[in-house]
Amino acid sequence: MSEKSAVLEMIYRNMYIAVLVILAVMLFVCLIRAVRGPRVADRIVAVNMMGTMVMVMIAVLSLLLKEGFLVDICLIYAMVSFLAVVVISMVYMGVYAERAQRRRQKYPQGHNREADRAGMQGTEPEKGESANGNS
Repeated sequence: MSEKSAVLEMIYRNMYIAVLVILAVMLFVCLIRAVRGPRVADRIVAVNMMGTMVMVMIAVLSLLLKEGFLVDICLIYAMVSFLAVVVISMVYMGVYAERAQRRRQKYPQGHNREADRAGMQGTEPEKGESANGNS
């Protein structure tokens, strides 16, 4: 019976190591997404995903090393990661609102932004035409 349990223990150990390697590769891919973007929302989601993967890696390490205190560390890390993503999201929303307010101040409601972009400031489209020249 002990021989079967030793084989089973070795299989579990190899499986845990394989899971840790796969998670490390996925963590690296999320790091690339967090750096490259292209939008801030993509970066926030990538950072949140990285936090989740680190929590799973800590839980797998807890099983591999048979250390129960690592589960407590995993729970604390989960709370810190959640709060970090909430704070980053709030900061992003504040920056977004500030940019939108500046945009509203720069372009009042009746102002034609498309004409500014096309370099046609001060020219209004004729009656029956739209700003981009289509009828």
